[in-house]
Amino acid sequence: STGSGTLKDATNEAIRDWVANVETTHYIIGSVVGPAPYPTLVRDFQSVIGQETREQVLTKEGRLPDVLVACVGAGSNAIGLFHPFLEDQSVRLVGVEAAGLGLESGKHGASLAQGRPGILHGSYSYVLQDEDGQIREAHSVAAGLDYPSVGPEHSYLRDLGRVEYVSATDEEALEAFRTLSRLEGIIPALESAHAIAYLLREKERERLVVLNLSGRGDKDVHTAAQFLGVRP
Repeated sequence: STGSGTLKDATNEAIRDWVANVETTHYIIGSVVGPAPYPTLVRDFQSVIGQETREQVLTKEGRLPDVLVACVGAGSNAIGLFHPFLEDQSVRLVGVEAAGLGLESGKHGASLAQGRPGILHGSYSYVLQDEDGQIREAHSVAAGLDYPSVGPEHSYLRDLGRVEYVSATDEEALEAFRTLSRLEGIIPALESAHAIAYLLREKERERLVVLNLSGRGDKDVHTAAQFLGVRP
C-alpha cells in the first residue's frame, strides 16, 4: 500500500530486512529472481504448471502442443510452463516481454531484448542499465512486468536459443485485455494480456497452442479502464 508498488523495490526491501534480521527473518519469494537457490526453488515449484499442461494436453489431444506462450517479467510463470518441455525440441517456446511505450522509447520492461549482462538482487542476468551500469527504471502497464531484469534461467535459454523472446506494447496488451474480456467473458491479468497480444498478432490458428493465462484481471479493471478511457 506504500512505495512504488514495483517488484524491484519490494525485493530491495525484503532483502534489506532479511540481511539485517537474519536470526528472526526468513526470505521467501514467489518469483525466479534473487540469489541462489531461490530461482531454482521457485522454478521447481512453478513447474507444476508445465507438468499439468503436459499431462492434460496429451490426454485431450494425444500429442504435444506445437507452441507454448507465456508472459515474462521476472519470469516465474513462464519458466514453470516451459521447464517440463525443454527437452521436447518439437515444441516451440515463446516468452512475451513488456514493450511498454515501445522498445525505442526506453520506457519498457524488455530486459532480454534491451538489457545487458549484469547483477541485480544477487543474480547474474540481463539487466536494464544505463551506460554507467546504473539500473534503469522499467515501465509496463502491468505491474508484474516492470522488473528491470529477468530470472537467470531465462537469460540462459535466450542465449541457448531454446526460447524465443518477443514483446508486446502497453497498447497491444490493453487491446488484448479488452478482446478476451469481451469475446470469452474472461478477464485476464494485464501481465497475461501481453501473451494474448502476441497470439492475436501472430494468429497461429492452424497450430495447437497453449497460452498460460497466469492471472485474473479483477485487480486490473480500474487500470485498464483508465487507459482505455472507459468507466469500469
